[in-house]
Amino acid sequence: MASLNDYLLVSGLLFALGLAGVVLRRNIIIVFMCLELMLSAANLTLVAFSRFNTTPNGLPDYNGQMLVFFVITVAAAEVAVGLAIIVALYRARQTIHTDELTSLKG
Repeated sequence: MASLNDYLLVSGLLFALGLAGVVLRRNIIIVFMCLELMLSAANLTLVAFSRFNTTPNGLPDYNGQMLVFFVITVAAAEVAVGLAIIVALYRARQTIHTDELTSLKG
């Protein structure tokens, strides 16, 4: 059975991979996917802490898992708005590379 440290290690690796993708990549769609990977790593941490934190009667505390549902809902809205912004940027500039998007002028 996996321990809390195992879950936190995987979550930390996923977050580091997402952070490296945000910092190093130039394609705005890949940066957006790496941001979602970082959000998923945070969700994994919340679920792991929720699973291994027990209430006084010995049952797992599900508050962290309920928070994950709200985070997933907000992430779905973020994806819709983010992709709309990316499509609008592409239509205006004909590029999705972040180093070519230096100003917000139309």
